[in-house]
Amino acid sequence: MNTMSSSLARTGQWVFSQDIPTDVVVEVGEANFSLHKFMLVAKSNYIRKLIMESKDSDVTRIDLSDIPGGPEIFEKAAKFCYGVNFEITVQNVAALHCAAEFLQMTDKYCDNNLAGRTQDFLSQVALSSLSGAIVVLKSCEILLPISRDLGLVRRCVDVVGAKACNEAMFPCRTPPNWWTEELCILDVDFFADVVSSMKQRGVKPSSLASAIITYTEKSLRDLVRDHSGRGVKFSDPGDNDSDERSQQRDLVQSIVSLLPSDKGLFPINFLCSLLRCAVFLDTSLTCKNELEKRISVVLEHVSVDDLLIPSFTYDGERLLDLDSVRRIISAFVEKEKNVGVFNGGDFNRGVCSVSLQRVAKTVDSYLAEIATYGELTISKFNAIANLVPKSARKSDDDLYRAIDIFLKAHPNLDEIEREKVCSSMDPLKLSYDARLHASQNKRLPVNIVLHALYYDQLKLRSGVEEQEERAVVVLPEALKTRSQLQADTTLAKENEALRSELMKMKMYVSDMQKNKNGAGASSSNSSSLVSSKKNKHTFFSSVSKKLGKLNPFKNGSKDTSNIDEDLAGVDITKPRRRRFSIS
Repeated sequence: MNTMSSSLARTGQWVFSQDIPTDVVVEVGEANFSLHKFMLVAKSNYIRKLIMESKDSDVTRIDLSDIPGGPEIFEKAAKFCYGVNFEITVQNVAALHCAAEFLQMTDKYCDNNLAGRTQDFLSQVALSSLSGAIVVLKSCEILLPISRDLGLVRRCVDVVGAKACNEAMFPCRTPPNWWTEELCILDVDFFADVVSSMKQRGVKPSSLASAIITYTEKSLRDLVRDHSGRGVKFSDPGDNDSDERSQQRDLVQSIVSLLPSDKGLFPINFLCSLLRCAVFLDTSLTCKNELEKRISVVLEHVSVDDLLIPSFTYDGERLLDLDSVRRIISAFVEKEKNVGVFNGGDFNRGVCSVSLQRVAKTVDSYLAEIATYGELTISKFNAIANLVPKSARKSDDDLYRAIDIFLKAHPNLDEIEREKVCSSMDPLKLSYDARLHASQNKRLPVNIVLHALYYDQLKLRSGVEEQEERAVVVLPEALKTRSQLQADTTLAKENEALRSELMKMKMYVSDMQKNKNGAGASSSNSSSLVSSKKNKHTFFSSVSKKLGKLNPFKNGSKDTSNIDEDLAGVDITKPRRRRFSIS
């Protein structure tokens, strides 16, 4: 009744001022308009047909409840029929145009009709700017399907796509991405049409990514940008079946389907936030798999904080989903395996890439963050820890920290359960400090403590044996080389001394032969002979002593091959055995 009264009051200002009484009531929903047939028929071919084709010769009521735009737009159309001025704006031009087409108020039926006026306004004003075209496109949402059937949606989408491309390539306003904010008022279906139009025009994928990110953060501010979830807990019964959540679910699935396939266009934080939103809203498996695939491709650049986003509920009170994280890590490891980063036949013993080593540290830190939550079971903990090959961890210190936190948060585990928790860790790959901590950690099972202690003893014993071996083998070799060098040097000097003695002996023999040829007394000869014997004895004694000193076996050395190169010019060959004779 209020709508009817207000509509009658409005029309009374420009209808009842006529001298001729009204003869027809037009019903538009709950609103009734008392008008004159001849004024309506003059502009609307649709109303003329209704009156002429009616079985009732005197039509007094016409139902136009299906007119686009409802009572408000019909009132403006009726004003046009009566020649009353009203304002056409970017907000109402789409509805007026659809209503004019619906009422067949075209120039074909009457010159300068309403449809022609709205077409002119669209061309000259509304669609001349990006902002105006977006507003018109937005107003078409409530006019479906007639707005699409009339080609108005397609026309607006083409204009918006073209002008958005120009702004993306040649910004004329600041900030340069202002146009992405403008697109956020559109319904996701119309936004998808604009994105498709921009793709066809060859816009850069980075520009599309910028528009999608802005649109997502605006449309899902509470779920993606502010991470608040509007205070809704995942455990609230029936909440996921609400109309609002259903609309958000459809929105997320539509946005994911728009993501360009190019790698590295979207921030990791954005993808992880969108994944949590998809898990929270229980979107389709295809939607979640697409997001998981995109994150796994860039997992080496994912931080622990990013990986934690899809793991928790919005209130942070409980773990939301670990299967998605597990699939992300598994896909990355499988990709690394397929590209051939492992050398050798054994997957766990091969040489891992730097990327996989970085991911291993991230996974261990991630386990440490979620280890305190009661929902995390031993099987889930080990399932994530064992996704990474053992060779990807140069040290198991980070994994040990996660295990220790898990054991501390779950104090009621028995010995067997604690052994299962520790099964993913290699105690021999702990650092000295970690082993020292483990050997004193009462939370660890006994076998792990024994491993740590045994390894320390093994390392200690290995270090002592290595030092002894080095002292027995390396140092004696050095000493042997030095002593042999000294012995060879002494041998060379003694050989020189022997040559000198031999020369003296030759000179002495020569002098004796000269003395024999001379005449001398018998006493002198006897004296000379005695003196000669004494001298010979002295000479041979000295030669014998010299040869004794040259004995190469005196010091137990039988090898003279390793002689210093500096003595190359010295004759140090082993002397041949000589008879102690001068003949």
